[in-house]
Amino acid sequence: MKILVINCGSSSLKYQLIDMDNESVLAKGLCERIGIDGSLLTHKPTGKDKYEVTVPMPDHKVAVKLVLDALVDKEHGVISDTSEISAVGHRVLHGGQYYSDSIVVNDDVKKVIRDCFDLGPLHNPANLIGIEACEASMPGTPQVAVFDTAFGQSMPEKAYMYAIPHEYYDKYSIRRYGFHGTSHSFVSGETIKFAGLDPEKAKVIVCHLGNGASVSASIGGKCVDTSMGLTPLEGLIMGTRSGDLDPAILQFICNKEGKDINEMLNILNKKSGILGMSGVSSDFRDVQKAEQQGDHKSIVAIEAYEYRVAKYIGSYAAAMNGVDAITFTAGVGENDGIIRAAICEYLGYLDVEIDAEKNKTRGEKIMISTPNSKVKVSVIPTNEELAIARETLALV
Repeated sequence: MKILVINCGSSSLKYQLIDMDNESVLAKGLCERIGIDGSLLTHKPTGKDKYEVTVPMPDHKVAVKLVLDALVDKEHGVISDTSEISAVGHRVLHGGQYYSDSIVVNDDVKKVIRDCFDLGPLHNPANLIGIEACEASMPGTPQVAVFDTAFGQSMPEKAYMYAIPHEYYDKYSIRRYGFHGTSHSFVSGETIKFAGLDPEKAKVIVCHLGNGASVSASIGGKCVDTSMGLTPLEGLIMGTRSGDLDPAILQFICNKEGKDINEMLNILNKKSGILGMSGVSSDFRDVQKAEQQGDHKSIVAIEAYEYRVAKYIGSYAAAMNGVDAITFTAGVGENDGIIRAAICEYLGYLDVEIDAEKNKTRGEKIMISTPNSKVKVSVIPTNEELAIARETLALV
């Protein structure tokens, strides 16, 4: 069975075609600048040369058609006909409180995705466009929605409720949802297997550290808390997002600078975080280079980033009354041993001990804790596309 995985952004479409018999990637690619001049399709079939073409893509429907044409192309394709695609799995950002699991798309599912536009204004409209484009190009092929917020639906009320008047929850479903859920679900499950833990009782903390970053706590693979909230702005310091702060700061700056709330949220989402603190870049490599050259703001930015992650780990160890394993994943988590080591230096009270040599490994599944460490610490590359494909396969 072959599953096509689609992840639509407002002007992009990422895809992978996966053979679920052995979970191998047959082809993957990216459509960029959809609806913008200079639209580009990059298609990489496994075992063949990369294929790039600049072609107009006025909308996602045209992009989906180009992807399907590339997959069946005589020279660059990997299948003879689109009928070989058994189902399409779509990454959908926000399912609100309606869905705690993936689901085969029907009219009701599309209505929920549409109803959640306010909660995911950048992603949900594009996700729905991608679903409808695939329906038009592949009539009769099952479409499955895999919600990024589904993992957080198992959180208890004490973890997801905000301390604001309850009427706002009743009226607008304002609560903590959490994001990166597909990644957290996949990596927490892989951690349990890799570390040989009890699948029913394992207490796992996953640190998804990239330009966007979040931490989750799970027991037996079920989320009990996660750092992002109503939106991905809450929680850790990120590449351009502020993470946690005193909300009164918004009013203070608005009054001082003559800005409105929309301008302030744009600043907190796109001009803050590592970029805002360092004044150098949102790319950790650039900021670390400046840090090594003695730039004070860059030093503080990296230290604050590490400190915030360590605080969340500590709070989740308390919330679960213990922790069996801590796993690092995503771009920074998988590749930056210096940041991993700095975070783990805060965890002496948990008797965490890191093998310095193993911690130098980049982008590979590896146990980086020593045999003496009371908490197992590992690096496990995330694979959201495979997780979406597995969810899709289970439903169809």
